[in-house]
Amino acid sequence: MTGSWLTRLAWSALIFLALATPSHAEAVKKHPTAKHPAKTIAGRQLGGTGSWNAYIHQAKSGPVCYLAGAPQKTEPPRFKRRPPSATVTHRPQENVFNVVNFDEGYPLKPGSDASLDIDGKNFDLFTKDDGAWSRTSDLDKTIVEAMAKGRQAVLKASPAKGPQTTDTYSLAGFTQTLALIDKACGVKR
Repeated sequence: MTGSWLTRLAWSALIFLALATPSHAEAVKKHPTAKHPAKTIAGRQLGGTGSWNAYIHQAKSGPVCYLAGAPQKTEPPRFKRRPPSATVTHRPQENVFNVVNFDEGYPLKPGSDASLDIDGKNFDLFTKDDGAWSRTSDLDKTIVEAMAKGRQAVLKASPAKGPQTTDTYSLAGFTQTLALIDKACGVKR
């Protein structure tokens, strides 16, 4: 991982955070600029473990805490795209917690779903532009809980052009990094 990759990831996550609402599925569908979560706001790194890093940003509405991670394996290996990433976000002043986003780094096939498998538990995510999200805040919470208990998450998605991609995330360090953003934003589990 390079510093510039982490910076792009942080910027991508924060744009998404700025646009997410409690009914985030509808917000993402309505906001064409929501495709890259964090490219315009810098966050302060809180720490991290494994391939996961935690950040906090002070927005006008209050603190925004998020974690971001990179897959350990992507397939097909030579598929041209920006580095994929996964984020989880809390915005306590807006009563928004556990918002899950996967940035695939390429335009996704319009109207397609992405498939997330966490240690054999399957979740369907809706897609918009180059991102995949859960449809409800309850599903976000369920996915975060599964990731905190899991060993591996595998996301499969279909690009607008080209073969299906598979991104494999190690969840080693996810729970510890989640605890950093929970503490920073006052989230009790």
